Amino acid sequence: MAKLSFIRAEQPLAPDLGADRTSVSGGGTSRRRDLVFVVNPRGANGRTGKEWNKLLPYLRSRLSSDCNAIREGADAVIAVGGDGTLHEVVNGFFWGGKPVSSHDQAVRTTALGLIPLGTGSDFARTFGWKNDPHDAIERIAIGRRSHIDIGVISGESGEPHYFINVADVHLSAKAGYYASRYKKFGNLCYVIGALQAFFGHHNKDLRIKVDNGDWKVYPQVTALCIGNGKYFGGGMKITPNAHPSSRNFEVVILQDFKWYDFVLKLHKLYNGTHLLVKNVSSRSACSIEVEEIVSSGSIFVQSDGEYLGFLPEKFSILPGISRINTTRMKKTKYPSHRQKQLKKRTDLSLLAVDWEANFNISA
Repeated sequence: MAKLSFIRAEQPLAPDLGADRTSVSGGGTSRRRDLVFVVNPRGANGRTGKEWNKLLPYLRSRLSSDCNAIREGADAVIAVGGDGTLHEVVNGFFWGGKPVSSHDQAVRTTALGLIPLGTGSDFARTFGWKNDPHDAIERIAIGRRSHIDIGVISGESGEPHYFINVADVHLSAKAGYYASRYKKFGNLCYVIGALQAFFGHHNKDLRIKVDNGDWKVYPQVTALCIGNGKYFGGGMKITPNAHPSSRNFEVVILQDFKWYDFVLKLHKLYNGTHLLVKNVSSRSACSIEVEEIVSSGSIFVQSDGEYLGFLPEKFSILPGISRINTTRMKKTKYPSHRQKQLKKRTDLSLLAVDWEANFNISA
């Protein structure tokens, strides 16, 4: 991943947060909020950096005074990029297997925001948000939230890894690994990655344990997807019944697929009707362990489009550990010159997550 840029903008707290506001140091004066934007300027073949520069003037004008994105004096970290940038920021909210507490006070929470400017931006698709920069900034300002879940992956390394959208195993993970090499081609990178992944691919027998039950053998597994969100791979609705507030994953397993099966059924993967196809199974789960029957060390694992390594791995849900902004924006009419400006800015819908920071991490 390209080097991320960190941009900090201080703001006074919104005046309607109540009379019990205190400063970070514990005094009686109103503290100032830090809005930290984590930008991947090279994301989407450089488009992220260009669109970010276009967005800055509007961002400054909308958030120059009060903003209700984060209540009770918490700070916000806003990822500007694609699912990979969001993935990195999500993992930055955890340390030692626990959420990092904001300001070392359990009563405070820290918000996570997303302006999706990457190649896929699949997580935002789950919420059906429009690519409107006005909506993006308004979601920061309004900050109405509901609980969502986060996935955690633990393997032989012992170091947990977190994901917010979809984790997957074998062919789809291998395709994502190759697709990352061709981001300059936009969403076409996923097609190229899939074609390259098929060369030398072999379906594998896997042993799977769901929710601490018994181990079960699944023969000829082509791909296994664990969904907290619905979409991956640039718009494939791979886990159509998943939702980040459901308190469980949707697990979809494709077995004994050949290359021509994907060609013939690709449209079903995009519209979410593949669950009716032969050799496709789906179930809900809070945890799932996956390992090879005969170890080869070659079964790829990825989460949120980021390559993690190889099996074995355990995937578990952290239910309701964060809150997500679910505000629906009203349609706003702009002057004609403003409409032209906004049409030039794409993929700017925003997510705002308020993390439950109930743990203090000492240095």
